[in-house]
Amino acid sequence: MPARRGGYSNFGIKREVATFRMIRYFIATFKSTTMQKTLVLIKPDAVERGLVGEITGRMEGKGLTLVGMKMIQLDDAMLKEHYAHLADKPFFPGIAGFMKSTPVVVQCWEGVEAVEVVRLMVGVTNARAAAPGTIRGDLAMSIQSNLVHASDSLETAQVEVPRFFKAGEVLSYKRSAFEYMYAPDEKSM
Repeated sequence: MPARRGGYSNFGIKREVATFRMIRYFIATFKSTTMQKTLVLIKPDAVERGLVGEITGRMEGKGLTLVGMKMIQLDDAMLKEHYAHLADKPFFPGIAGFMKSTPVVVQCWEGVEAVEVVRLMVGVTNARAAAPGTIRGDLAMSIQSNLVHASDSLETAQVEVPRFFKAGEVLSYKRSAFEYMYAPDEKSM
């Protein structure tokens, strides 16, 4: 007779653990393959240096879909709202002055795990420490003049996209290349 532990055979316990792991895997897979929208601001230094096309091209080349884009001039009210977490810091006036120095390009990108993908492509805030291959690592040398702002989480993106885009300005569509960018189990559009 097989040994039992607490009324379960070892085989039963192993089967339950395997089932639990499989369920956990499918939940993680489902969560990680959701289509997301994220915000990118192409900052004045990138606009002045003529890098809008380079930055946009990298995002498109990665396979993200551009679903919203416009050029705007930021004002004090918008900057205080967008940088509310920094508004009381002594360096905020410098950030505000920099961000108002030229128009910025506001973009909304869509893709599977778009928030994390864009953050990885952009690199760390301090451009001198950003990894080669990232936008900041390849093209910038500053903490403030670091070319782009990108939403840092899905929750932040869900606040930032509507801050910069009115209803009807973000369009969702399926690119014909979509079929070639993701495996069948990754498509959840």
